[in-house]
Amino acid sequence: MELSNRQEQIIQIVKDNGPITGENIADQLNLTRATLRPDLAILTMAGYLDARPRVGYFFTGKTGSELFTEKLKKFKVDEYQSLPIVVEEDVSAYDAICAMFLEDVGTLFVTNEKSHLVGVLSRKDLLRASIGNQDLSSIPVHIIMTRMPNITICKPEDLLLDAAQKLIEKQIDALPVVNPAEEGLEVVGRLTKTNITKALVELGRDRHL
Repeated sequence: MELSNRQEQIIQIVKDNGPITGENIADQLNLTRATLRPDLAILTMAGYLDARPRVGYFFTGKTGSELFTEKLKKFKVDEYQSLPIVVEEDVSAYDAICAMFLEDVGTLFVTNEKSHLVGVLSRKDLLRASIGNQDLSSIPVHIIMTRMPNITICKPEDLLLDAAQKLIEKQIDALPVVNPAEEGLEVVGRLTKTNITKALVELGRDRHL
């Protein structure tokens, strides 16, 4: 969060004199309390300052980078997940390729007749299947997909930061977001590197500060 010159002055005054009332801060800046109120509200909501009734404002001691990290650690997967693109396990590799291009995704999630997650299909899987003279229309995706339990998953309530770490460690493009279901896992979303980037952009634009 980029602070204005006046907000920087307010923080310095509170550092030097806190706890200090809004009226006293306004006096030092030769401003009215009403003029200062929006700046104090922003600094308090952003976490730079804290306020106590009948005591005044005091400096929290947190830097901008620390506040950024604190906000990021509160983001949950379900705030940024996308809709999952799902195919059934008996769909052909050819149809899966069509679905991938039509939906403009790099990963498909494969489900069984109970709509439970049984596999993940990546571009690499489909590329390997297409090498040679194989008839892609006759190859069901369950033959070429990555199967459970070798699938990295996340849940809606997981921290976004933890999910991002999984993407990095496993060197994959997407995670299925799942909820436990009877006899399996229900796919409720997908989390990609694009979702992570969106969260960082929003945080950088102070939407969560």
